[in-house]
Amino acid sequence: MSPESPPGAAYLGEGKTVFRVWAPFSGAVSVHVMEPRERTLPLEKSQNGYFTGVIDDVPPGSLYRYVLDGKREFPDPASRSQPQGVHGPSQIMPPDFPWEDAGWSGIELQDYIIYELHVGTFTPEGTFDAVIGHLDELKALGITAVELMPVNQFPGGRNWGYDGVFLYAAQDSYGGPDGLRRLVDACHRAGLAVVLDVVYNHLGPEGNCLGGYGPYFTDRYHTPWGASLNFDGADSDEVRRFFIE
Repeated sequence: MSPESPPGAAYLGEGKTVFRVWAPFSGAVSVHVMEPRERTLPLEKSQNGYFTGVIDDVPPGSLYRYVLDGKREFPDPASRSQPQGVHGPSQIMPPDFPWEDAGWSGIELQDYIIYELHVGTFTPEGTFDAVIGHLDELKALGITAVELMPVNQFPGGRNWGYDGVFLYAAQDSYGGPDGLRRLVDACHRAGLAVVLDVVYNHLGPEGNCLGGYGPYFTDRYHTPWGASLNFDGADSDEVRRFFIE
């Protein structure tokens, strides 16, 4: 496995999934696959504190957690889906999606007229799919770009989004990653750009497992919202890479 591969779990096809997680302070890391067939299998330690492995019979939809040093069990810090919330297992997502926005070529930044949208309160349903039915109304206002307030996985079902803890996963109560992809696809087909509001200076407290994996945080800096990220101290190269990816 190349050290340049991104973190997280990626489905390779034919039932095979590659797992990759950064846990530099752990001597051993295993993946606990919970579905479709429960088992716990060790990952191989590779360069720069990463643990990797390709496992058979782990199709999209499978649930899993990582086990550190045979004791502590956490969701994947680079989980693409948390269907049971921040305390539940991570889920393997299919790499493909039936995109229909091939005609979308983007718009010039100077032409952005942005509508900031909170998915959880924009409609009574509070979902990505529910937003789609209102895109024509936004276009009629003269909007050219929809900015989604943070949609990465946070605790509970409704939230401003600024204390998310799984930055690679789209909120399950909004419709998860497929719901987000459907919304982006619909926006592009309607001629609307999509902007993501993101928070990369802290994580929320509930469900935050990054500190259990490695030196993601530092006490050299302080924020009023939570522990600061270790972007420039010892062992910070892979922390920066986690956010860049």
